[in-house]
Amino acid sequence: MDETNLRGKLAVVTGGSDGIGLGLAHRLARAGAEVIIPVRNAAKGRAALERIGGNSSMRTLDLASLASVAALADRLNEEGRPIDILINNAAVMTPPTRHTTADGFELQFGTNHLGHFALVARILPLLIAGRARVTTQSALAAAMIGKMNWEDLQFEHAYKPWPAYSQSKLGTMLFGLELDRRSRANGWGITSNVAHPGFTQTNLQAAGPTMGGSRSQFDAMFRLFAPIGWPVQRVEGGLRPAFHAATSPAAEGGRFYGPRGLGHLTGAATEERIYRSARDPREAARLWDVSCDLAGVTFA
Repeated sequence: MDETNLRGKLAVVTGGSDGIGLGLAHRLARAGAEVIIPVRNAAKGRAALERIGGNSSMRTLDLASLASVAALADRLNEEGRPIDILINNAAVMTPPTRHTTADGFELQFGTNHLGHFALVARILPLLIAGRARVTTQSALAAAMIGKMNWEDLQFEHAYKPWPAYSQSKLGTMLFGLELDRRSRANGWGITSNVAHPGFTQTNLQAAGPTMGGSRSQFDAMFRLFAPIGWPVQRVEGGLRPAFHAATSPAAEGGRFYGPRGLGHLTGAATEERIYRSARDPREAARLWDVSCDLAGVTFA
C-alpha cells in the first residue's frame, strides 16, 4: 500500500469526528482514499466531514451498543464494498465512576475493545475481500497492567479508572495481534497491527473525567505542554503511528508502532517492542474466546 496515493481505497475510521480519528480521516482523504467515519453524534459527524473533505461520508455507530455495531455492519455488508483500511481508533478514557454499555459491560472495556472486536467479526467478509490493513489503537497505559483481570473482567467489585482503562487498551493490543495470527492461520489475507499515539492532546483527556462532573488535571497538563511539543504533542503528531501502521509498505502485521521520541511520548512513527503484558499468545487466544462469547459473534 502506498501511503502517498490511496486512490481507489476504502478506509473506515472509528472515532473520526474528533481528535486523532478526525486527523487520520483527513490525512487518508488527502491521500485520495474514500473515507467512512461511523459516528454517534450526527451533527458532529457532519461538521467533521467538512473538515475531512474529499470523498468522505458518515454512518451511524455507538460502540457502546452491540446492536448499533450490528446495524452498522449490516449496512456495510449490504453496500458490499470491500474495505481496504480499517482503523479501530475510537475510545473512552477514565470516567471516575463505573459506567456500563447498553449491554451491561464496563464502559471502557465494552467500548474500546468489545465494540471494535464485534465490528471486525461482523464485517470480516469485507475485510477479507479487500485484503485489508486493520490497525487497532492501543495506548501507553497498556504497559501499566500486568495481565487481564480475569477474576473481575468488568471491574464490578473494585472499579478504578486507570486500571480499567489500561485493561481495555491491553485488550485492544491483544486483539490486534491475535487477529493477525488468525488471519495467517486461516488465509484471510488481512494484515493486522497495533499502534499508540504517545501523549497527544485531544478531547479524550476531558471527555472521560467529565462524565463524573469535573475536569481532569491531566487534561490541563496536556493543554499546557502540547504547544511545546514534548512531553505532549498535538493531533498532527499523534496520528502518525496509526497512519504509518495502516498505510505504509514498511508496516507489517503483528507489529506495534508508536512515536520514536524520548519515552515514546512524541515524534515520528517507529516500530516498538510489544509490551510484556501482550506477548503471551495464550492470553490473546483466551481473550478472543471470551470476547466471542460476550459479544455474541463468531469469526467464520
